[in-house]
Amino acid sequence: MQTSVARCSWCGTDPDYVRYHDRVWGRPVADGQELFAKLCLDGQQAGLSWLTILRKQQNYEAAFCNFDPEKIVALPESYKAELMQNTGIVRNRLKIESVFKNARAYLEIRDQGQSFEQFLWQFSDGKPRIFARQGGDVPTSDEVSDTMAKALKKAGFSFVGTTICYAFMQAVGMVNDHVVQCHCYNEVCDEMRRFSLTT
Repeated sequence: MQTSVARCSWCGTDPDYVRYHDRVWGRPVADGQELFAKLCLDGQQAGLSWLTILRKQQNYEAAFCNFDPEKIVALPESYKAELMQNTGIVRNRLKIESVFKNARAYLEIRDQGQSFEQFLWQFSDGKPRIFARQGGDVPTSDEVSDTMAKALKKAGFSFVGTTICYAFMQAVGMVNDHVVQCHCYNEVCDEMRRFSLTT
């Protein structure tokens, strides 16, 4: 692999991580269902590496109806037992149950007249936060992730602690935590400046 391209140190040289870092991480996401999927997947990561979940992402999408909340809540109770036998996902009962809980909470927010993207992006005032990280100053949580975590838990979501919420915000472009030396930094900054929830 070419070593002359500067990247954030966390992605190393693993091809799956490099691809995710270059094409996905930090790019602003406006679609509510895509945000829901990412939040659920971040919750599955708890206690594990993100690479583990990233490599199982397609299995999760197949197991959970491409993270369509309406389809998830329509699944029979017996399906949860099937998921506990699914070797393509993390077979943790609480984590599996969390996807169902989160789907119900997602629909409740929608039924109250607010889109999920509006609900989540309100915590960063509807626009990405751009930082100039040098590498040693990247936090694992902040006041915004604290507030988001508290609101999500109150709404009925699980596996949404402040650390998970901050990792989620990094991934979906609510913050730009690419270090300034990273070859993606300026490109992501440009995407963030153009970003609008209404477009």
